[in-house]
Amino acid sequence: MIDNLKKILNEDQDPKAIEKITAKLENLLMSNEEIGYIAVQKKPAVTLFPDSIVVTNKRIILCKPKNLGLSMEFIDYDWDDVAASFVKEGILGADYTFTTKSDLTHTIDYLPKNQARKLYTFAKEQLDLLKNPKSVVIEESKTAEQQFVAEEQVEEVATEEVTNFAEIMPTTNHISSFEEPKGEVVSGERKLNELSQDELFEKLQNYKKLLDNGLILQGEYDNYKKEILMNM
Repeated sequence: MIDNLKKILNEDQDPKAIEKITAKLENLLMSNEEIGYIAVQKKPAVTLFPDSIVVTNKRIILCKPKNLGLSMEFIDYDWDDVAASFVKEGILGADYTFTTKSDLTHTIDYLPKNQARKLYTFAKEQLDLLKNPKSVVIEESKTAEQQFVAEEQVEEVATEEVTNFAEIMPTTNHISSFEEPKGEVVSGERKLNELSQDELFEKLQNYKKLLDNGLILQGEYDNYKKEILMNM
């Protein structure tokens, strides 16, 4: 429980107040119940026994000191009993209010603004999970499916691109396939000096693709580029 409350103590919380509340709650928590946030009242004047509100993954718990702090009154509401929650910020703090489905309204005033915001955010998340219990699972499934489809598309594009590169390569062996830049006719193709500017530029692009895919060496590409540029 202490590890889960470390983040709470970073929100201008009084460690002693949090320690007292958690100590009293320790025997009240149900199995698999975890504290999500604790907000403690802080009035302008010194408050020896402030009220506090605790939100867990299962319920909201109001903690009200009694008998000069010797005892504590706990009032709790399951999340499925909560209809809505609100935060109203003022000059000296914020009020956190929640209503139940039986039209009961509870307000804890003079909460530090940052704590009230954290409290409201956690409550909203729990209410959203209650309204859409399958939304998280569905969203994760959609994300996984989209990633799988994207990977398939990338694989298909890569395969198609390599196939196109293979189509522009001469069908003769490796040595004779690179005789073209010297101006000779290979496999019935025209000489470089017979090609138009667009055709020469396209041929240069094709050789660059072969280089990028490791199908020819840098030196070979440089020779082809030099020969083509001489004819452009």
